[in-house]
Amino acid sequence: MRATHFSIVAMLAGGLLSAAIAAEDTGRWSKGAPMESERGEVAVAELDGKLYVVGDFGGKQELEIYDPAADSWSRGANFPRPIHHTAAVGLNGKLYVIGGYVHEWAPTNAVYEYDPTKEVWSEGTPLDIPRGALAAAVLDGKIHAIGGVGPDRNNTPAHEVYDPAAKKWSKAKPLPTARDHHAVAALEGRLYVLGGRRNGDYGKNLNANEAYDPATDSWEKRAPLPTARSGIAAAALGGRVIVVGGEAPTGTFNQVEGYDPKSNSWSAFAPMPTARHGLGTASVGGKLYVIAGGPKPGGSASNVNEIFVP
Repeated sequence: MRATHFSIVAMLAGGLLSAAIAAEDTGRWSKGAPMESERGEVAVAELDGKLYVVGDFGGKQELEIYDPAADSWSRGANFPRPIHHTAAVGLNGKLYVIGGYVHEWAPTNAVYEYDPTKEVWSEGTPLDIPRGALAAAVLDGKIHAIGGVGPDRNNTPAHEVYDPAAKKWSKAKPLPTARDHHAVAALEGRLYVLGGRRNGDYGKNLNANEAYDPATDSWEKRAPLPTARSGIAAAALGGRVIVVGGEAPTGTFNQVEGYDPKSNSWSAFAPMPTARHGLGTASVGGKLYVIAGGPKPGGSASNVNEIFVP
C-alpha cells in the first residue's frame, strides 16, 4: 500500500515537473535561406540590421552577409587571412574581428576593421594578449574582449576594453573563471559570460555564469547555466540572454536556455532543429538567427540558418 501510495505521489510529482518544463518549452523555429558556404567555428555579428559571418575552421575567407529583411545572402571583401575561433562585433558602422587562431592553432592579437560602405578591411589596434576561442560584446559604446586561450595554450582571464574614439585598448577586471569556447552577451548595462571549457578540453565543460558591471569594474556570480556546455553562442532577446548549441564528447547540443537577470533564473525554450557547435547568433527585429556550426563534435560544418521567435 505504501509502495502504491509512493508510486502515485511520484507519478504526480513527475507529471507536475513535466508540465512545468513543457510550460517553459516555448517559442518556434523556422528556416532561413542557407548560407552559401558550409562553416564551423565562426563568428557572427549584427551591423545595421545585417548579419556578418567571418572565419571558418576549414580556412574559408569569404565574408558572408545575411539580410534578414530579404532572407538573402551576399558577400563582401574577403577577410585578409584564414582564421577560426575568432570574435566579431558591429559598432559605429564598422565590423570588428578580434583575436582568434591563425596558422592552424596560433592565437593572434590582431584586430581588423571592415567598412561595409567601402568594402575594405584595415588593421586596427591589436589586443595586448593574443588569444583564440575568446568572446566579445559591445557595452556602452565600447568593445569588451574576454577570456580565451593564450600563447601558452592555457586559459587567460584577460578582459580588455576598446574605446573606438581613442582607438585604444585598456585593461578591466579579469574574468573570475578563466575559460574558452564561451559566450558573452550584453543586457541592461551588464555583460554576462556563459559556459565554456577549461584549456580547450570539451570534456571539462563549465556551467559558469558571471556578470560584469562596468560602473564598479566588478564581477558577480549568477545562477549557473542549466546545461554545462562549450562551443556555444548567445545573444540578448526579449529581456533574456539566450544560449544556444554547444558540444561535449557525447555529441552536440540542441538546447536553448534563456537567462532572466531580473529574477536570476533560467528557462528552457524550444530546442534548435539542428544541434551544432562552433555556431554564431545575433538578434534582429525580435528574432534570433542561429547560423552555421558543426553538427558533430570536432571539425564539422554546416550552412544552416535557423530562426527563433520566443
